[in-house]
Amino acid sequence: MSQNLSSVPSTASPPTTAPQRLHHLDALRGGALLLGVLLHALMPFLPGDLWLVSDTHDSWGALGAVGVIHLFRMILFMMLAGYFGHMVLHRRGAGSYVRDRLMRIGLPLVVFLPGLFVLVIGAVQLNATVRGLGPLTPPPPPSGAPTGILALPTLHLWFLLLLLEIVLVVVVVRAVLVRLLGTVRAERASLRIASALSSPFGLLLVAAPYALALVVQGGNGAGITEPTTLVPVAGASITYGAAFLAGWFLRAHPDALNRLQRQWIPQLAIAVVLSPLALLAPASTPPALVAVLAAFAGWAWVYGLLGLTGRLVGREIPWVRYLADSSYWVYLIHFPLLLLVEVPLADLALPLLVKLAVALVVVMAVLLVSYDLVVRSTWLGKWLNGHRRPRALFGSRRQREERVTEPA
Repeated sequence: MSQNLSSVPSTASPPTTAPQRLHHLDALRGGALLLGVLLHALMPFLPGDLWLVSDTHDSWGALGAVGVIHLFRMILFMMLAGYFGHMVLHRRGAGSYVRDRLMRIGLPLVVFLPGLFVLVIGAVQLNATVRGLGPLTPPPPPSGAPTGILALPTLHLWFLLLLLEIVLVVVVVRAVLVRLLGTVRAERASLRIASALSSPFGLLLVAAPYALALVVQGGNGAGITEPTTLVPVAGASITYGAAFLAGWFLRAHPDALNRLQRQWIPQLAIAVVLSPLALLAPASTPPALVAVLAAFAGWAWVYGLLGLTGRLVGREIPWVRYLADSSYWVYLIHFPLLLLVEVPLADLALPLLVKLAVALVVVMAVLLVSYDLVVRSTWLGKWLNGHRRPRALFGSRRQREERVTEPA
């Protein structure tokens, strides 16, 4: 299959020189992953004891923060995955792109998930033992839930499986369309779509699949339900597949990011106004209206943050780049560590912000140190990030000053 895909002509001429690195997109991608760590750190404080480790403090502010993050974080990540995916495919070919995604997305899912699952179970058991909650009794599966191997939980790595599914579908469909339409017509169509997405009315186009997915999903909520097993979920597949395609097509227009950058103020204004309307809508509000408000709010955050970071991060900022490089490792490993740290904090009579800060500082310190020592300059860094870099925290001065050529 790789040979057939690789032979499909590109819809854009590959550059003769390495393109300028888009530092603000690197920062956004890393920020989307690190926001996931913050989101999980806030979960113990949600009213209703819904999390694996529930804190004695309940906070509606934490619920609001989680709701806002959930509106846009994953569509931002998937949109950037589509943007960078388009870039890699047109630079290296479809076959190389698929192999790279299998190695850096599919293989980490297979390798890391079993150990993470064991650690999560251990953390939950520790929570029950230390806090005298009694023996663990897993809830009965809902009606119609998958069974057998399909019921395997994907934890916080569900997005890797979904992203890999999206990549494979997009590459195959693209190959078919290029064969049917021809290179020139396919390129023109991509440019027209990218122009529409980056226009002042582009928000209408990108928000439509999100709103549709919420309606298909059912209920009256503003957030997309994530798949928790190997079985795809329609709402998530629609929303995040469309987000990936939005990034894919935006990459086809040379001025798309600049056009969006000029819209950042009105986009963030829309996001700030619509987010509370979507998240605080009364139960009597029609579900379709909630879906529209949430979709517009989520994508307005994405477009607004794209523009804002484009203005703020126009060059490489060392500490931002370091966090962006480490974010994949941090997100892969953080979940059970965060649960373990939250167990001894849960019953302490400390302010919420103090508990949150302690949990984040401890977990991030452990993960950033481990990234610098065992990932950044080793084969793990090559595997996960596509390159090795000199240690920055514990390396020698010569290593820290060493210049590393960017990967092609």
